[in-house]
Amino acid sequence: MSKSVFADPTDGLAHVSVDAGAVSTTPPSRLHRTAAADIAVDDLADKILAGDRSMLARAITLVESKKPEHQAKARALVQRLLPHTGKAMRVGITGVPGVGKSTTIDQLGANLTAKGHRIAVLAVDPSSSRSGGSILGDKTRMSRLSVDRNAFIRPSPSSGTLGGVAAKTRETMLLCEAAGYDVILVETVGVGQSETTVAGMVDFFLVLMLPGAGDELQGIKKGVLEIADLIAVNKADGDNETRARRAASEYRAALNIMAPKSPNWTPPVVLVSGLANLGLDEMWALVETHRVKLAATGEFAERRRSQQVAWMWTMLEERVMQALKADPKVRGRLHALEDGVRDGEVSAAIAVDEIAALFGIRSAGV
Repeated sequence: MSKSVFADPTDGLAHVSVDAGAVSTTPPSRLHRTAAADIAVDDLADKILAGDRSMLARAITLVESKKPEHQAKARALVQRLLPHTGKAMRVGITGVPGVGKSTTIDQLGANLTAKGHRIAVLAVDPSSSRSGGSILGDKTRMSRLSVDRNAFIRPSPSSGTLGGVAAKTRETMLLCEAAGYDVILVETVGVGQSETTVAGMVDFFLVLMLPGAGDELQGIKKGVLEIADLIAVNKADGDNETRARRAASEYRAALNIMAPKSPNWTPPVVLVSGLANLGLDEMWALVETHRVKLAATGEFAERRRSQQVAWMWTMLEERVMQALKADPKVRGRLHALEDGVRDGEVSAAIAVDEIAALFGIRSAGV
């Protein structure tokens, strides 16, 4: 009997396993993190390269750990595996709640594994720390992929800021590529800054839209259209088909008056139904066409290189902020300065000068 095990969830979430459709949960354990931390980097890397799903899950938990010694080992592991990464197709998927992301990803993933692909589904959900990790429930609704040995589903860390979550997701993506997953689907909750962040770490950004939701353009953020590589109107089946076609026309009109983000690609608008498995193969063919076109002009490789440099700066900024907030001198004054700025007694610029001086950073012009 086939069995699939979700990658270890992060702190505060239950471990989830699925066996023949039955879902069971157990309290989170630190065994996996300790086990990964106790294994030599080379041994851990070799097991990941061999496709060991359990070891991949443990390595991801190591990456997500906040302990300095775990972070150091995780960095060494990613560096060791780096030559084995970069071959996968990285696709971001977003859409408002209720658009059918989980159903569409589940069916799309099943279609791809049936063709011989290995799929990793990652989730970027900075709100999970406030919602109690509800994203995990979304994953259990992926009934096909959850029992597919060629699929790997990973909930996002429930550890605060979008920047921190995104950094861990990038490293997780590299580990999954090293483990042999050739399609990485990165799902975002579809609200706020998470869309832009995910678009900056993938090769292709897919936006799912609903048909016939009143004025089709109402509530669509211009920024989402600007970063989309494709818009798919979902639930375009049955009575919804006519409304979906009308919505698609509205989206095409909106895209026509916007400058595309790539000179080599005009974002298409397609009709799909994740539930009925309609249009998904054609949609994926467009994803592959996008890669071929951008690769032929060199834009694909350049985009990857630019993303890597951007990741470096993001991680550096995060590291500097962590060090600053942990500095004893800064911590001793931080709350007082925050209160002063909040009460209007101290300007933000003066507070920054003092914090920087405490941290050993000289102000510009000094």
